Amino acid sequence: MRLSRRALLAATTAAASLPSAAAASERRRPPQTGFERLAADGYALLDGRRVGIVTNPTGITRNVRHIVDVMHADDRVNLTAVFGPEHGFRGTAQAGGSEGRYDDPATGLPVYDTYLKSGRPLADIFTASGVDTVVFDIQDVGARFYTYIWTLYDCMEAAQLAGKRFVVLDRPNPVTGRSAQGPVLHKEFATFVGREPISQAHGMTVAELARLFNGEFLTTPVPLETVRMTGWRRSDFHDASGLPWVPPSPNMPTPDTALVYAGTCLFEGTNLSEGRGTTRPFELLGAEGVDGRWAAAANELGLAGVHFREAYFAPTFSKFQGKTIGGVQIHVHDRTAYDPVRTGIALLVTAKKVWSGFGWRPDNWIDKLTGSTRVRTMIDAGAGTDDVVAGWQRELAAFRRVRKEYLLYK
Repeated sequence: MRLSRRALLAATTAAASLPSAAAASERRRPPQTGFERLAADGYALLDGRRVGIVTNPTGITRNVRHIVDVMHADDRVNLTAVFGPEHGFRGTAQAGGSEGRYDDPATGLPVYDTYLKSGRPLADIFTASGVDTVVFDIQDVGARFYTYIWTLYDCMEAAQLAGKRFVVLDRPNPVTGRSAQGPVLHKEFATFVGREPISQAHGMTVAELARLFNGEFLTTPVPLETVRMTGWRRSDFHDASGLPWVPPSPNMPTPDTALVYAGTCLFEGTNLSEGRGTTRPFELLGAEGVDGRWAAAANELGLAGVHFREAYFAPTFSKFQGKTIGGVQIHVHDRTAYDPVRTGIALLVTAKKVWSGFGWRPDNWIDKLTGSTRVRTMIDAGAGTDDVVAGWQRELAAFRRVRKEYLLYK
């Protein structure tokens, strides 16, 4: 990793810190998002610009108006295009889908599809749209394999290729920004669920990630400006923000889902259901033939902050559609102590131990999710949770040192 661009990043990051007395006052109120600060400043950062925005249903105000609708109605902003990620601008598409190119019925604005586009093809879309400034405002959930952060990365790279200015409006990490956890991606396993070597639970906001991407990974940095939040602390969970929760994707219905996702999404790489098609995706896990032994084995580990309940459910779509299957439901009782990545590994280890039918997806998707072959091969070799977790600590420590240079909040 290169550390030579920190001075550049300091120069290209907007919104200075508040004076200490005012900052203390702000911490007693709900945080202001990047958009709220942008609007309060009369959109001065966008003055005289032709603006396009990368967003989805999470781009809302506190009174649940979409920021595209707000900006389109404001003469101070020349909003001319919208760019939709996976699931689409209005969020109608399921996992692995998008809404395509269309004109938004509410505003008449052209909506361009960015999903699975990168590099020069995405740069050409920015050029064709006629914008000179690309704005990003999407709610992330804190996990490396949640694709919106790689939409951010791809759009930054494409904006640089197209000669566009890039602005990131920050929002809280709903599962806190306390620390980075989990394995770090090995570059040879890069995909759209992990472009660059960051940890599985990154503990960063999107503005911090944009600074990291610009300083460490992009071959040529994009002209970047970030509008940071005020009043957000790294220990804050989503409810401290005072913001309404809008599902960032169809299978992320609540903040509780986000809390467990960085660990239990690993079950996408197995032949067990990760709970898609239920009302508790990523909190319910199971398969045909699994019984109460799994919950018992997981509870015996005494993992911090979590209990496991024997559960039976019938997914309405995805794996085991329409079939009643057995498994566990995750009940987090102390979210501060809870470690989602360790918990995910423990559940993989115990599932393999108690259920003879356990298997990985034939394409070894688990390697893309964890970022290397290490987790899969260690579990196959009979390693326990502690051994698997110990296997990534050196790489994680190195990432934490680099990450620290790009953090904006305490």
